[in-house]
Formats: sequence, C-alpha cells, structure tokens
Amino acid sequence: MNYWLMKSEPNECSIDDLATAPGQTVPWIGVRNYQARNFMRDTMRSGDGVLFYHSSCPQPGIAGIAKVCSTAYPDASQFDTSSPYFDPKSRPEAPRWLHVDVSFVRKTRLMSLPEMRQHAALASMRVLQPGNRLSITPVSPEEWQAVMALLASAAD
Repeated sequence: MNYWLMKSEPNECSIDDLATAPGQTVPWIGVRNYQARNFMRDTMRSGDGVLFYHSSCPQPGIAGIAKVCSTAYPDASQFDTSSPYFDPKSRPEAPRWLHVDVSFVRKTRLMSLPEMRQHAALASMRVLQPGNRLSITPVSPEEWQAVMALLASAAD
C-alpha cells in the first residue's frame, strides 16, 4: 500500500464535499502536471491512503483522510471546451491527462501547515519542502504513521 498527500482547493472540492458526494467518491480531475499524472498512472493503486489537503485557502492543511478507489483513467475534462481544465492538444485516442477516483474515509481536525512544520517526524514531507507546488505527492509509511499519531493524540 502507498500513501499520498493530495491537494484540493476547498472552493473546488473540500473534505466536506467529498463526504457528501454520491457514494462519498469524487474523480480527482484537473491534474495538469506530468509528474502528478505519472504518480496516478504508474504508482497509485486502489486502497492507497490519502491525506486530503486543503490548499490555496486562508488555512491550508490536512483536513481529512481518504483513499484511492480506482486505477487511473482518462480525465474527461481535458476534452470539454467549457472546462477550465480543457487541453486543446489532448486527443481522445491519445489522452494526456488521467485521474483516479478518491473516496471519503473521515474528516479530521485541520492539521495546519505551521503545525506540520513543528514536528521533526514530518520534516521530509514533500509538501513542506521549499518550492514544492505538486498537487499530489507521495507520503512515506513513517510520515503517514506520524500524521495518524498526531491526529489521534489531538483527539484525546
């Protein structure tokens, strides 16, 4: 099993939106970075754990836990001329962009970016590295366990 941190702007899709979506599942559309696409295509598997991260908002941070629930398949938004994710260079016979489906596990308290930076066990997380802008990053099993322990200790 692999672990991931997946960023979403809350005004696009928040952890609450995921919780109330039909089947508590959403397609993770709109990824337009080749490295993030390759993570979905080459490494993500159904059942992988996801740290659902709210980004580009007043308080960015981990807002919940989700899981990958499909293999990668073509992102239809790349062909939709009315979509902000339309890609005129992509063709249905050779799609450039893929996505996976993500399902809700649970909402957590917000683990903010400043809080994440306070914990040595999380120091190597890609989201904390200077210049990191990827919307999908791998999370090591050790980082995953540290986040789970921090979330659990704060719930006590």
